[in-house]
Amino acid sequence: MRAERFAAHGRAYGPFMTVISSGRPSCAARPARPFVGELRLDAFASHRRAVIPLGPLTLLSGGSGSGKSTALRGYEALARLAAGDVLEDVFPDPAAWVPEGAGADAQGRRGFRLGCTVEGPAGPVRLDLAVQAEPSLRIVGERLTDCGETLLSTALRDPRRASVQAAWHTAGAVPVTRAPLPDDRLGTALLPLRVAGTTEGQLRVLAAAEQVVVALRSAFVCDPQPGRMRAAVPVGEGRLTSCCDNLAEVLYRTLSQCAQRHARLVAGADAGCAGRVTGLTVERLEDGTVRALAGRGPGRSTPIGRLGDGELRYLAFALVLLTGPHVLVVDPAAEVLSAMQALTVLADGLDRCLDARQAGELLALAASICAGGHMRLLGTVGETTAAAARGTAGVTVVDLAP
Repeated sequence: MRAERFAAHGRAYGPFMTVISSGRPSCAARPARPFVGELRLDAFASHRRAVIPLGPLTLLSGGSGSGKSTALRGYEALARLAAGDVLEDVFPDPAAWVPEGAGADAQGRRGFRLGCTVEGPAGPVRLDLAVQAEPSLRIVGERLTDCGETLLSTALRDPRRASVQAAWHTAGAVPVTRAPLPDDRLGTALLPLRVAGTTEGQLRVLAAAEQVVVALRSAFVCDPQPGRMRAAVPVGEGRLTSCCDNLAEVLYRTLSQCAQRHARLVAGADAGCAGRVTGLTVERLEDGTVRALAGRGPGRSTPIGRLGDGELRYLAFALVLLTGPHVLVVDPAAEVLSAMQALTVLADGLDRCLDARQAGELLALAASICAGGHMRLLGTVGETTAAAARGTAGVTVVDLAP
């Protein structure tokens, strides 16, 4: 299921946001790998005209009700829409995302807005989306812009039809092409199927649309569930799920396929787990399932099911950071070389169950990996971890206030 694969203005956010950035990449040179550099949420749950800058490693902090988890849901929603999911699958309860107390317009409509800016070879490209949640769920407006010029715009012209009127830049004999698009899918993701690419304008539209789609859909929601990680599992394709319940199976694969990365994972486990860890191995049981073992020295090992919740979550995040998309249940753009994509890991409660030492080790590992450019991380953390992260090179901390 695609849901398992994804398990989210140039003006300031205002007095409710403080950004502390260290080592954030310059936008002067256009990056080869597209990435989401800004997330925008308007009338989306608790957010009002929120603009959240995203660095290679971004941590959202703030008190309960400040909208940390909601921001991740907004990013995840855009990622799923870019991957082709229909609106009702992305928002099964759309009214839950409309701010409480928000009134309806004269036609009885209520909704919310999502948007992002994607940096890449085509330059900074903005995507803005208006979603109607009531009385029926549909996309009522979408805009794709590049350097202030509108490349795609859609609008709901006839509420009786399940479509929107779209217009995209052509710059040929006909400056603009108009056609209907479905109102339950992201128009930007459909453009490569509708635009011929025979004029300079069409090629520009395609480049911008593909940049946005590639950046958004390369996302992996990671929420390790220790209670589901302790059992032995059957051997399958060896791709880690969002809840990491098949951790032992993935270790079984990585143990034989990449000795260097596995050695780094062992070193990471030794730094983040209580007691010494000298190896991570996998044992086949009589019923054909496998379970993972943490080596404790010559002739000694502990089933990872006996590790604490914090140790298991730390180990799962370290595995995700060190392995990358080829061993994750993720749906990147298959037609684009992996070297030209940057995987974004979405981690709600990154420091949940972790002590200060584990959180520090995990942040150091994440900063090191994200500095390479092929992986990015957007997570939510508590204030203690956020305070420590403010002094960590390569980390962007965004403080949200309720």
